[in-house]
Amino acid sequence: MEAKTNLTRTAPAGGVRKPKFYGANAISAKTDFAINVFFTIYTVLCLLPILLVFMVSISDEKTVLVNGYSFLPEKFSLSAYRFLLEDWHQILRSYGVSLFVTIVGTAASLLIMALYAYPISRRDFPHRNGFSFFMFFTMLFNGGLVPWYLVYTQMFNLKNTMAALILPLLVSAFFVLMLRTFFSTTIPMELLEAAKIDGAGEFRIFAQMVLPLSLPVMATVALFQTVNYWNDWFLSLVFISGTEKVSLQFLMYRTMLDIQFLSSNVQAAQGLSQQGGLVNVPTETVRMSMAVMGIGPIVLAYPFFQRYFIKGLTIGAVKG
Repeated sequence: MEAKTNLTRTAPAGGVRKPKFYGANAISAKTDFAINVFFTIYTVLCLLPILLVFMVSISDEKTVLVNGYSFLPEKFSLSAYRFLLEDWHQILRSYGVSLFVTIVGTAASLLIMALYAYPISRRDFPHRNGFSFFMFFTMLFNGGLVPWYLVYTQMFNLKNTMAALILPLLVSAFFVLMLRTFFSTTIPMELLEAAKIDGAGEFRIFAQMVLPLSLPVMATVALFQTVNYWNDWFLSLVFISGTEKVSLQFLMYRTMLDIQFLSSNVQAAQGLSQQGGLVNVPTETVRMSMAVMGIGPIVLAYPFFQRYFIKGLTIGAVKG
């Protein structure tokens, strides 16, 4: 028997209507409108906390303590930003450290992880299973905090160096395995074999063919690594003893600890006031202003990676 699909509809006394073809993923206009409304509302709800944080950061401290948070400041004040900018030299220095670590660390980690993931994605590489298991093993077990610290400080002697803020986050086993899966399922082996026949070497194949075809997954990994490097404060706490090479996030974290100490220690606050220091140190508004200052540059990275990020998340969802 031969199955046939009826694509025509009989019209009353007027002949036959034209055939209508409905795609497998076609939706009605009402459903499309409802989906757009839902995601518009969802986007607005995601932006509201950021707006609230900014509004509180430009509000008066006493007003916030009495009336709570509000989207419309009852009394405008920039005291929180003035308090943070008292030491603007240190803030600019920490901004520079965070930018340098984020840019260099993200670029280096992408290159190293791609160079590791590409060979273990090739079926003709004889040791691919061993290297894959070695990377996967690090996801399950680690040596602990003390050996980890001793390796970087005693063996590599990286204490108080910029490398100490980059190397610990340089390779992620999860991202390596994700890159390997992308290379093995998306890059056709026939393309690589054709390039070999034309005389291309392995490095040329990797640089001129594999990487351009892997922009979605590379941008996805780059986005996550950028966020990891920018938000990191723990490495500065562990490896940096001075103030010249601390990241912005650690500087904000230490400032918050100092404010909490002054607000809970009466004697320290009195001693600071006798030396001519600030007595009424803002607490709530300073938290919000630090969040605004810390989130600024990383927000600019999302539009750059957005189109590749969305495409990278959908890789492998549809098999043709």
